[in-house]
Amino acid sequence: MTPTRPITWFDDHALILDQTRLPHATHMLTLRTLEAAAEAIRDMQVRGAPLIGATAACGVALALQDDGSDSRLESALALLAATRPTAVNLHWALERMARRLRPLPVSARHAAAVAESHAIIEEDIDTNCRIGQHGLDILRAIAERKHGRVRVMTHCNAGWLATADHGTALSPIYAAHAEGMDVSVWVSETRPRNQGLLTAWELRARGVPHTLIADNAAGLLLMRGEVDVVITGADRVAANGDTANKIGTYLKALAAHDNAVPFYIAAPVSTIDFACPGGEHIPIEDRHGDEVRCIAGLTRDGQSAEVRIAQSETAVDNPAFDVTPARLITGIITEHGICTPAQVRALGGT
Repeated sequence: MTPTRPITWFDDHALILDQTRLPHATHMLTLRTLEAAAEAIRDMQVRGAPLIGATAACGVALALQDDGSDSRLESALALLAATRPTAVNLHWALERMARRLRPLPVSARHAAAVAESHAIIEEDIDTNCRIGQHGLDILRAIAERKHGRVRVMTHCNAGWLATADHGTALSPIYAAHAEGMDVSVWVSETRPRNQGLLTAWELRARGVPHTLIADNAAGLLLMRGEVDVVITGADRVAANGDTANKIGTYLKALAAHDNAVPFYIAAPVSTIDFACPGGEHIPIEDRHGDEVRCIAGLTRDGQSAEVRIAQSETAVDNPAFDVTPARLITGIITEHGICTPAQVRALGGT
């Protein structure tokens, strides 16, 4: 049976599913040190905003195993915070750990860090389950209106691989499939990291009908009326509802808006940055050009290989995220329900 939890926390080590090996191989990695946790986040062995936050929390606990001093705590927080700039859950989790640990005696910090990291993981599982139930209402309404298959388009991977379990954007789809709804998913490749392949891998394991498409096919499918709703995850939601997600999300939102197809973001409240007034203030991560110049896969005999598709001298700009303006977003599905972008600020008091 395919596991649905990409991280398991054992107090003195974490076991993660190495997502850089997917979808061609399932490989588990053991993280025993702060440095290993930071590397897993930076190199995208774990990815997805909620999972990054959970891994960072475990990394803090690992850092304090033998040294709970102020200097060790602060250096651990700084190292983890520098791994990836866009996903706000990383900083949310680190701030939560800091608030919990700083007031404590040095001798009590490790045990408290272990307990808090467990709490973050378990709360994320419950949160994502509730996101699924709220999003399910959207899919039910579409099914009742059209009396046929509900066709969802998504981008990147926002399933259980990106969280502690269930997922965000895929959670409503899993809930719909579990109750017997006829639902299918258009899965875009999401180049250059091809994270759509992770979505296809997840959906295949669950038996959810899906079709993989090139990113640039999305506009035509939306224009033809072959999509009922678009649901994506998010790495950061600004206080005005502007949303950062994997590069290419903005283009889908534009095409959905032009064709009157509802476009939803599914994300926990922890992904909302209430201190960020708008999308222009969201930092966008720039990644290495070889992610664009090269592509990984399997040879005909099943061996892993990386192929260069552009010369090493080719200039590359590789932003990892884009920002979808609030005006293009129909609603944001959180654990507390579905709100409009204009209602996001009110969630700060939940």
